[in-house]
Amino acid sequence: MNPTSPKKARFAWCLYDWANSAFATVILAAVLPVYFAGIVPAEGITPPWSSQPIPATAFWGYTVSASMALVACIAPGIGNLADHRGWRRPLLAIFCTFGAVSTCALWLTGPGHYWQVALLFILGNIGFAAGNIFYNAFLPSLATGHDADRLSARGFAFGYLGGGLMLLIVFILIKGYAWFGFADIGQATRFGFLLTGAWWLGFAMPCFIWVNDDKPSQSSTIALRSLKDFMSAFLHLKQYPDLLRFLLAFLLYNDGIQTIIAVSAIFAREELGLSQGTILGCFLMIQFVATPGALLFARIAGRYGARKAILICLVIFSLITLYAATMHSATEFWLLGFVVALVLGGSQAISRSFFASMVPRQRSAEFFGFYAISSKFASILGPFLFAVLIEMTGSNRVAIFALAVFFILGIALLLTVNVKRGQALVT
Repeated sequence: MNPTSPKKARFAWCLYDWANSAFATVILAAVLPVYFAGIVPAEGITPPWSSQPIPATAFWGYTVSASMALVACIAPGIGNLADHRGWRRPLLAIFCTFGAVSTCALWLTGPGHYWQVALLFILGNIGFAAGNIFYNAFLPSLATGHDADRLSARGFAFGYLGGGLMLLIVFILIKGYAWFGFADIGQATRFGFLLTGAWWLGFAMPCFIWVNDDKPSQSSTIALRSLKDFMSAFLHLKQYPDLLRFLLAFLLYNDGIQTIIAVSAIFAREELGLSQGTILGCFLMIQFVATPGALLFARIAGRYGARKAILICLVIFSLITLYAATMHSATEFWLLGFVVALVLGGSQAISRSFFASMVPRQRSAEFFGFYAISSKFASILGPFLFAVLIEMTGSNRVAIFALAVFFILGIALLLTVNVKRGQALVT
């Protein structure tokens, strides 16, 4: 096979973010949570293990946590396998296809099928999150130094544009469902899920063709086949103390970020009583404002350093949780969405490239497995805590406000990371 030019490989890598961000916006963030709440009975869901009904918002939180727990369990083994077999690209293709097909299958659900929707979401989210392990692991081989900051930000910019465009298409389908020949909004929404899965798989194809794997690593013969093996290997990160501190900080603040993404739409519907059109319109704004936001923070990272850029994002996120717990109107929701959009892309893009700058290249997929584990374990705790607090207090606002603790602890730990020392260990 002829080697692909670096420019084409980087474009294809960014295009995968354009592809899978359709899932992030339509399924994870904006449309499916509202659709799910609409098909859940008003009294909530009574699970087989309890006679007490669970509110839709709490049940959604538990569903997100379950999907992340499954990803966390398989991430160590598949990340190590990719390094030692050189299988990043085929494994990315497998999980992408698995997730996209599960997303398309949401077309087959309907009113009252909340258990089927929850299961298909879990399967789709496994494909999305596990695929990102291999997608992220390509970054150190495509760019280094501040070039990695720019490429990471460019990937997120592609993602926000692609995800925003897919969300706009679904928004148009829902608002004009009769004009497109659909019987009702629910049928139009489900067709949007079908298009989302097709979009994801279709635009991912260039990445499968043009982004090449590194040669398999021979640095270790021990595979991380279980969570126990992962925890043992995690202890060996002591030889990279600043990388370890950043991972712990990332686990904390990413917990808050991912929970905000996962519950904001259902919070707006259930707590603020906003219409689906208002919620989708706000999410569309977030997608397109987040694009220049990601590029802005890439410039801030280039001038002041990646750590300072992330810290700025986290301070703003801390203030966002306080504001979210006190807002009551659609105007306030839109204002909050605008601020979230400015810092969301920057926090994600710079965190990824900051981590990549301290990772040994020959073990990048394995270490990005650690990165993914941090992300997924964080995504277990945040939505789970959100759901528990709703059941305990009956208040969505208390649950939202509690997320501030993750940002504050993340800031405190990130301040202890010595960037130069961490990067010197892998240069």
